[in-house]
Amino acid sequence: MLTIGQLAEYAGVTVRAVRHYHQIGLLPEPERDASGYRRYGAMAVVSLIKIRTLADAGVPLSQISRMLEADASTFADVVERIDSHLRDEIERLETSRKQIAQLAAGDSLALPPEVTSYLDRLREMGVSERMVESERDGWILVAARWPDRIPEVMSGKFAMLDDPQIVRLYRVLSEILDCDAGDDRRLEEAADIMAGLAEQAYASGEAGLGDLGHDDLPFDLLDALAVESDPRTERMVELMRERGWTGWNRMERLAEPPD
Repeated sequence: MLTIGQLAEYAGVTVRAVRHYHQIGLLPEPERDASGYRRYGAMAVVSLIKIRTLADAGVPLSQISRMLEADASTFADVVERIDSHLRDEIERLETSRKQIAQLAAGDSLALPPEVTSYLDRLREMGVSERMVESERDGWILVAARWPDRIPEVMSGKFAMLDDPQIVRLYRVLSEILDCDAGDDRRLEEAADIMAGLAEQAYASGEAGLGDLGHDDLPFDLLDALAVESDPRTERMVELMRERGWTGWNRMERLAEPPD
C-alpha cells in the first residue's frame, strides 16, 4: 500500500495533481486508514498512469474518464476526434507564430508584404524614418479598406519611384518632418512638386482613382491622419489650393483656381 506521495512519484505526477484528480472524480479517493492516511493499491497506480498518459497526450481531463471506460471502438473514435482537434489547434498556433514573427519586424503590423517592401524601398532611397512611419500608418488604413487591391495599387506605387520628382518630393517631405519648426520654403517646394505631378496626371488622363475614388471614408481618414500627425499639413492644403488643387490624398482640380 502506497502513500499519496509514493503514488505520485511512481506515476510521475505531483501530489497536487493526484488531489485534483480526486476532486474532479477522475481518480477514486480511498478511505483513510486508522492513522488517518490515504493508502493506495496497485489498481490506483495503474489508473493514475493511464490518466497521466492521456493527459500528456492532450486529452482534456473532462474526457479521460469516458475513455478509460470505453470499449476499443469507442476509444478509437474519441482518439480520432481529439486528434482532429489537436491538428486544428496546431494549425492555429502555427498561424499565430507566423503573425508574431512578422510583428517583430515592426512594419508588418497590419500590413501585407507588398507594402512592407515599399517601405523598405523608401528607406533605401534615404527617406527619413519619421516619413516612413507616416507612410506606414496611412497604408494601414488603405490595406484595411481595400485588402484585395493592394497588389495592384502597390505595383503602380513602385513604378512611380522611377520618377525623380517623386523621389525629390519624398526627400523634401522628410526634411519637413524631421524639422519641428515651420519652414515655408520647403512647404512651398513640396506643394510645387505635388501640383506639378497632379497637372501631369490630369493632362495624361491618369488623375482619376477609378472605383476607389467613390469611397470617401478612407480618404477622409487619410487626410485626418495627416493633420493629426503633423499640423503643418493644414498649411500644405492651403498651398495646394493656391495652386488650383484641393485635398491631400485625393487631390481634385478646382473649377476656378484662386487668384
